[in-house]
Amino acid sequence: MRIESFPPGDLAPEAPERPRPPRRRRRAVSVLSAGLVVGALLAGIGVITGAAPDVALSARTERTPQQQAAPAPQPAPEPAPADPRPTCVSMVQALSSRDRLAQRLMVGVDAADPAGAATIVRNSHVGGIFIGGNATALLQNKALDAVQEAGNLPVAVAVDDEGGRVQRIDDLDGELPSARAMAKKTPERVRALAEERGRQLAARGVTWDLAPDVDVSDQPATSVIGDRSFSSDPAVVTRYAGAFEEGLRQAGVYGVLKHFPGHGRSSGDSHQGRVSVPPLDQLRQADLKPYTDLLAQLDHDRVGVMVGHLDVPGLTDDLPSSLTPATYTLLRDEYRFDGLVMTDDLGAMKAVSNRFTLPQASLTALAAGADVALSSNVEPVAPILDALQQALDSGKITAADNDRAVERILAAKNLCRRT
Repeated sequence: MRIESFPPGDLAPEAPERPRPPRRRRRAVSVLSAGLVVGALLAGIGVITGAAPDVALSARTERTPQQQAAPAPQPAPEPAPADPRPTCVSMVQALSSRDRLAQRLMVGVDAADPAGAATIVRNSHVGGIFIGGNATALLQNKALDAVQEAGNLPVAVAVDDEGGRVQRIDDLDGELPSARAMAKKTPERVRALAEERGRQLAARGVTWDLAPDVDVSDQPATSVIGDRSFSSDPAVVTRYAGAFEEGLRQAGVYGVLKHFPGHGRSSGDSHQGRVSVPPLDQLRQADLKPYTDLLAQLDHDRVGVMVGHLDVPGLTDDLPSSLTPATYTLLRDEYRFDGLVMTDDLGAMKAVSNRFTLPQASLTALAAGADVALSSNVEPVAPILDALQQALDSGKITAADNDRAVERILAAKNLCRRT
């Protein structure tokens, strides 16, 4: 606490010299003066010799601000409660080699077949499932409880629920506006809409929403990104995507920003084949700005990033961005992101599936630096795990990199704490 100093008051003028009194009287006066001085010092005031009694009394009772009684000491704040979760390192070490690899897969399940989804999880121990399409049986009557019970660890249950053209529970819980329509509302209203939607998703057993879309785009509404983008202005995208992510987080749902490094100005639809976007130096000027701003302020354990299947001059060469190591290096090193990174759909998007089988694509993506390989296909999981196990045994995927990825996945599920 800073204490201000005050200048001393003026001293009284010296009295003219008087004849020296008898020694005995002078001693008495000295004793009296000394008593007054000591008393004054003890009282914290100055003494002016010869002051009138009422002035002296006033001086004794007045106190300067420095002399006021100090406030009573405040009790020390209660220490924060200890985090009861285990460390992510210890959780990873408790898993077998194959189960660690299984955590890195998010596989498609048939939303019309709850029993089949539970069987996939029971047999493979995958870390996550993706629910696509229009069927809703898996999202009703607590059907996802059986899926969770089938896993050796809690399963991430993901959907695409951005609003507009990309929704999954609209038949059950109503429509959510598109991103472009939401941008006509206030950010506060969008945050509230996302929180309400997040609570609806969580009530049905969904834990991850692969949203919001942070692409910067002025494409026509029905184009591949179009009205899935909040705006062609990076600042608007940042503001509204941040509000949407915050609403999901408040509802307890994990959000994923997409599609890094920017799908908003693509030459086509990566569902149909290879597509290109402007060179990396141009993406930095607009498309990548939302990542710069959002990743600087968000908790990296509570939000993920999805990488798109894009050809980016200056970044990629023969492979799309989701399979290119330089993409993940860019995200980790330049954008300082230490959270979970997942691919876009490796199974049903022809930008990848025209060239690779699902086991090949999953292996290539994870070896390049993705934490999670996503596929919407309902396919046998064992061939994918076999390919990953061979890559781990040969060193194509290192044990250290594999463990770090699994730590991020378990932290994203809020199962453990990273130290």
